Amino acid sequence: MRQTKILMAKRTIHRKAQIHRKAQGFRWEGVDELPYKEDDRALFKAITRQVLFSDPDMHAELRYFEMQPGGFSTLERHEHMHAVLILRGRGHCLVGSEVKPIETRDLVTVPPLTWHQFRATEGEPLGFLCMVNATRDKPQTPSAEDLAKLYADAKIAAFLRSEPDSK
Repeated sequence: MRQTKILMAKRTIHRKAQIHRKAQGFRWEGVDELPYKEDDRALFKAITRQVLFSDPDMHAELRYFEMQPGGFSTLERHEHMHAVLILRGRGHCLVGSEVKPIETRDLVTVPPLTWHQFRATEGEPLGFLCMVNATRDKPQTPSAEDLAKLYADAKIAAFLRSEPDSK
C-alpha cells in the first residue's frame, strides 16, 4: 500500500496543472476548435468540438460541442455511456425511445448501446459539455433495419425529420 501511495505521489508531481480561460463566447484559450468528426460517412450538420480535458489516467474526457441553429449530431450508439450538460441554447434529443426538449442546464445521460442524437432549434445555437471515457469504442451508426425500427415510432420519425413536437 505504501508503494502505491509513493507511485501515485510521483505521478501527481509530474502532472502539469492547466487552466483554460474562457476566451470569447464559448471558446477557451489554448483549446482548438475541431471538426465534430473526421469520418465523412456519419451524417451530421453544423457542429464543432473542443476537447477541454483528456486524461487516460482518470479515464475521462470532457468536450464542448456547439451546433449552429438547425444543426445536429450523428445518430449513433456505442458501448460507453456519457453525460451531457447543456450550457446554452435549446433543442431536442433522442435517447433510446424518447425524444425530449432540452435547454440550458439540463443534464442528459446516455446509457451504453443506446441510440441518441442532439438537434439545435432553428433560432439559436446549442452548446453542451460531454463527459466520456478517455479511451472508448467507436460509434455505431444505424443499419437500414435499425432505421426502420426507429422510424416505426411516430415521435422518433418526426424528430429524425427535424419536426420534433415542441411541447
